[in-house]
Amino acid sequence: MFSTEYLDLPPLEEAGGTVVLPGSKSISNRVLLLAALSEGTTVVHDLLDSDDTRVMLEALRALGCGVVQAGGRVTITGLPSPQPSPAGGRGSPQGLAPSPLRGEGGGEGRSSAPAKLFLGNAGTAMRPLTAALALLGGDFELSGVARMHERPIGDLVDALRQLGCRLDYLGNEGFPPLRIHPAPALKLDAPIPVRGDVSSQFLTALLMALPLVATRDIVIEVVGELISKPYIEITLNMLQRFGIAVARQGWQRFTIPAGSRYRSPAEIHVEADASSASYFVALGAIAGCREAVRIEGVGADSIQGDIRFVEAARQMGAAVTSGPNWLEVRRGAWPLKAVDLDCNHIPDAAMTLAVMGLYADGPTTLRNIASWRVKETDRLAAMATELRKLGAEVEEGADYLRVTPPAAWQAAAIRTYDDHRMAMCFALAAFNPAGAHVRIEDPKCVGKTFPDYFEALFSVARTATPHVPVICVDGPTASGKGTLASEVARRLGYHYLDSGALYRITGLAAVRAGLALDVAHEHTIAKMAEALPIVFAQGRVLLAGEDITDDIRTEEAGMNASRVSALPAVRSALVALQQGFRKLPGLVADGRDMGTVIFPDAPLKVFLTASAAQRAERRHKQLISKGIQARIDDLRADLEARDARDSGRAVAPLKPAQDALLLDNSSQTVEESVAQVLSWWERKQPFSR
Repeated sequence: MFSTEYLDLPPLEEAGGTVVLPGSKSISNRVLLLAALSEGTTVVHDLLDSDDTRVMLEALRALGCGVVQAGGRVTITGLPSPQPSPAGGRGSPQGLAPSPLRGEGGGEGRSSAPAKLFLGNAGTAMRPLTAALALLGGDFELSGVARMHERPIGDLVDALRQLGCRLDYLGNEGFPPLRIHPAPALKLDAPIPVRGDVSSQFLTALLMALPLVATRDIVIEVVGELISKPYIEITLNMLQRFGIAVARQGWQRFTIPAGSRYRSPAEIHVEADASSASYFVALGAIAGCREAVRIEGVGADSIQGDIRFVEAARQMGAAVTSGPNWLEVRRGAWPLKAVDLDCNHIPDAAMTLAVMGLYADGPTTLRNIASWRVKETDRLAAMATELRKLGAEVEEGADYLRVTPPAAWQAAAIRTYDDHRMAMCFALAAFNPAGAHVRIEDPKCVGKTFPDYFEALFSVARTATPHVPVICVDGPTASGKGTLASEVARRLGYHYLDSGALYRITGLAAVRAGLALDVAHEHTIAKMAEALPIVFAQGRVLLAGEDITDDIRTEEAGMNASRVSALPAVRSALVALQQGFRKLPGLVADGRDMGTVIFPDAPLKVFLTASAAQRAERRHKQLISKGIQARIDDLRADLEARDARDSGRAVAPLKPAQDALLLDNSSQTVEESVAQVLSWWERKQPFSR
């Protein structure tokens, strides 16, 4: 996952290849709670690993639920079941297993320290847990991030209070955070009304919680038009898997049968996320020109309502084929066809349609999407604001959005509002025909549902090599170029190439093979260099599976690297290898000839230097910290000798590129040098601050 302040997307041209989707957020959190409410053990396969599922798992642990994680498999041991009283009230408030984080409560008039559960911005955790805990009993405090405290929950609380549950608002009326108290008895004899026109999660919460106290038939009646019906279908499907058969009369009346009791299915697989599929369906429609985008993990028979996004994409011109667990999408009509759609059934995926509208042949109108205003952000306002930055004309209504494609595309820095779907759908704007750059601010917000989204996008995106940005940092030995380049790469989310390591590895391999590092063995060493099985992983360097990170950081390895780099055939052999590191979203490369030979078209070249005295002092401190004795005078003489050798070699001598910016860091801290390079880079970007 990219944890940078922003992520710059260069102009992208085409897409093709296979994406394997993560598990569905909607299904994952439903399954976790239902498993916790069931007796026995449930093994959950392919669970989504994201911010929302992590807060649900932490909440279940805090409540005393058994949770064992092993990769994508999670084993849940359910909470002890409460015993409903024959009179139709509720059982003992001690139904939950004791937990050090859980207040042990008491009845009316008794005070206790509540169990405090932090639920982030996960509506799929906040709403169902509120209902379940209010019915199970105990003393709890539920809170989240600031945006969660702006997302309504009043209609659910009203419904629970009518049952006799005791809940208090700890902030603004109608919104979290909440305090839940034990209640003396429940009133289940009358139908329970709940509004359905704000969020379907209120109905989902009641449907999942009420089987816990179903000593008689319990009826829920929806007030107003129920929005997001496909999400209720997911809930009913999951309830069926856990032994609860809810009777439904249209979308207005739901009956939970008397005697309902959760039964674990023992094992359950989480289907891949259909909402996440929408971005790659759209990608295929926009950029699947010569090769299809294949999406694995979800197919046309998905139980998720957002799979109907495929129908909308087809209407806009996407060419889609599908199987039981896959989709393949190519560009069909181009430009895409403008549409006028009621999107109430696909509210989350409809955001992707708004971005597809940028590529249409006229205005695209999305209707019946008022629920966007109470999501992770006010999505209607946010989408309108950010689409306009790209040059689109946008009309924002109370429950609709009309998008007219840009007459002239503009480079734009997209604000994401801590909303994962804003980041993911706007990344598709980078495929615009004008080659306008797109910056995604706060890209880590995708961690809510799809932590590896950008990695998946880059794995199937295609663009001309010159479009992939490169920052070159060249300089003499011990100038600090590796430290500077790796930190700049980390800040930008770019790949990092330590070209010196390649020469060090080549030198090490040659010495181990018994070869002298001279002209006589030049071509033998070069042939060896072409086929070296090198892997860079998590800051370590592997050669044929052996960790050689420390072996190539010795003084001897540095001297050997300088010797092999002076051999023209070796340098030629390593050129293609180094150029292969130029991958999306960008590269920061350090060495001695990155800007002059390897990446001469790099948009930013930095020549980093410091006085020989300063470099010798730095190297001395470094060696002393490792317990290696050295004399500063000897180190300085050695550095000066290397400088002379590197500058005087016939092939690719050490020198600044003609367009390189000089940076003398003799008196700078690492942070000051990094800030300077990032400032130079920012000036070259088309985004206005």
